[in-house]
Amino acid sequence: MTLRIAMAQFDFPVGDVAGNAARIAAMIAEARDAYDADVVLFPELALSGYPPEDLLYRPAFLRESEAAMAGIAAAATGIVAIVGWPQAAGAVVYNAASVLRDGTIAQTYRKRELPNYAVFDERRYFDVDPDREDCVFEVAGVQLGLVICEDLWFAEPIASTVAKGAQLVLVPNASPFERDKHAQRDALLAQRARETGAAIAYLNLVGGQDALVFDGASVVADGDGNVHPAAAAFTDQWLVVDFDADGRRFVPVQWMEDGDESRDALAWRAVVRGTSDYCAKNGFKSAWLGLSGGIDSSLVLAIAADALGPGNVTAVRMPSRYTADLSNDLAREQCEAMGVKLIALPIEKPFQGYLDALAETFAGLPVDTTEENLQSRTRGALLMALSNKFGGLLLTTGNKSEYAVGYATIYGDMCGGYAPIKDLYKTEVFALARWRNTVGDPVVPQAVIDRPPSAELRPDQKDQDSLPPYDVLDAILLRHVDQEQSRAEIVAAGFDAATVDKVLRLVRIGEWKRHQAAPGPKVSRRAFGRERRYPISNGYREG
Repeated sequence: MTLRIAMAQFDFPVGDVAGNAARIAAMIAEARDAYDADVVLFPELALSGYPPEDLLYRPAFLRESEAAMAGIAAAATGIVAIVGWPQAAGAVVYNAASVLRDGTIAQTYRKRELPNYAVFDERRYFDVDPDREDCVFEVAGVQLGLVICEDLWFAEPIASTVAKGAQLVLVPNASPFERDKHAQRDALLAQRARETGAAIAYLNLVGGQDALVFDGASVVADGDGNVHPAAAAFTDQWLVVDFDADGRRFVPVQWMEDGDESRDALAWRAVVRGTSDYCAKNGFKSAWLGLSGGIDSSLVLAIAADALGPGNVTAVRMPSRYTADLSNDLAREQCEAMGVKLIALPIEKPFQGYLDALAETFAGLPVDTTEENLQSRTRGALLMALSNKFGGLLLTTGNKSEYAVGYATIYGDMCGGYAPIKDLYKTEVFALARWRNTVGDPVVPQAVIDRPPSAELRPDQKDQDSLPPYDVLDAILLRHVDQEQSRAEIVAAGFDAATVDKVLRLVRIGEWKRHQAAPGPKVSRRAFGRERRYPISNGYREG
């Protein structure tokens, strides 16, 4: 006995209930008519988009969702559809998925396990149904079960569903991308399948949503625990499989696999997809960035060109009295090679204007980081002016190492609406630039990769005048930020205590800057922003 399943690995934008409803209805018909599917599965909360956050507090939003579900159900004929949506029931709201058939809502399953860690805060919005009913239904003689995302990570929901007779369990997901997560997920799928003997179809959302990027990479697992290769990540596509109920095995019918699942390849696609979708969903067709001839802005330029097309990106070179000729040359070389428009706005006159305006007040005081930051803020003001005058999103170019230790100027180089490399440490920025240069024509000049990083805000300045070498700094930050290790644990791992103290102090006092930073795509286990949230006013000190 064979069942055909169509899995809709697509982007469903947050808040666009009417648009999502229309697409879902059309896709139900497409799955039925173009793919001859018996069942079509949509991602978690496809109707509202994920995560809808405080939209769920608006009664009108919930009413619109309910009305839209009724309309979708009416369109579900000749096929069984599973659609995720926020279901209001009196004063409570459930993260739900409904089984639609014969023009009606036949069953509705309510998510049991609500994640409330990392980027997730579902307990703020959703309730758990105290009845905890399993959802098992029959299609063409095959018993199907339904659980939602986090439910899979606990043994009980799928076990009780299979105990009710499910031969195949469908799992709609909205699971954000994170480096090295796929192996953990696949191991879990294999474990759940072996525990229960049921096959599993795991469908994940795809697309960028503010600081989150959903990678798709959907997967199916046979009842014996064999996990098939994942679908291509960050790619909108129909996935079609035939399910052999007797052997509890899948046979792919339409399934595009990934050509390159390396860490750098996935990270690149994450930041490009995040940038592209952020622009599209907020009405930006073009982007600006300041191009210094350094590694960070060079990589952001390459990301922007891949995300929007080179013709939709404008780079701005803003030399100062301290800018090396090589920086100007490298910026020009990269733009010429990539076909990106480059304009030059020297900052000497406006910078000197600031110095003149402050000269009387600053009289007798030594030059310090104040004057350095004024240069950065001059650049920030000019870039924002260009964005305001001509439209287009200003991309900021700071990396995770700089944001971690506050080596960035608030209202200066932190100006911008989106930060594509915000969750990449400096060493990862270099690695990603090297990787991208192996794919097609090189886009980051080798001289940019080879030169020592510098903010160029004073004569002969180098980043390592103020910071430990980046390989040391990033190793400490990885342990402290991503892995939540204490000072004692980091020192015990062999790092110099004084260096650790300096780095941890910089992380602590830079919190206020990070609270004002632009969003950027999450690729790590602990990204700054909605995932890692520390108080600015904080009296705690680790011994």
